[in-house]
Amino acid sequence: MSVTINPVDLRCCLGRFATGVCVVTVSTPDGPHGLTVNSFTAVSLDPPLVLVSISRRARGHDLVAGRPFGINILGAEQELVARHFAGDHQPGAVHWQENEFAPRLAGTLAYIGCGPWQIHDGGDHTLCLGRVVELDYRSGSALGYVYSRFTQLEEPVFGLEHIFG
Repeated sequence: MSVTINPVDLRCCLGRFATGVCVVTVSTPDGPHGLTVNSFTAVSLDPPLVLVSISRRARGHDLVAGRPFGINILGAEQELVARHFAGDHQPGAVHWQENEFAPRLAGTLAYIGCGPWQIHDGGDHTLCLGRVVELDYRSGSALGYVYSRFTQLEEPVFGLEHIFG
């Protein structure tokens, strides 16, 4: 079955799905580097795996494969950080936190340090699976993305964490 899907229509359709926003960070010989992504998901609890999808056109696309990387999930107050790593340079927006495994941004809602696991072809994106080796998180509202715009996702009063805690 051959179907032609208009890429603009597909992007508009997919844009109706609200996501969080994170910055994938890696160490390079020139220092830490980051890319803003909203295509991130949990894959497995055992082993602990996550996946980020990185556009082949992204400036830092080739930096992630085969290296430890950090996933910095942004808080609602960190829109300027997201814009900075998306290519809209925001002076003073980026503050790094000391971390030995992979670069870590300060003040994020959550941080996940990953060792490289597998890389897969995803068409115009590369699917990078990482094995979680460290994590940290705090309470607070999240930075979201829907309809091609940033938004705030308010922290709920009760969530699943209260069931398991």
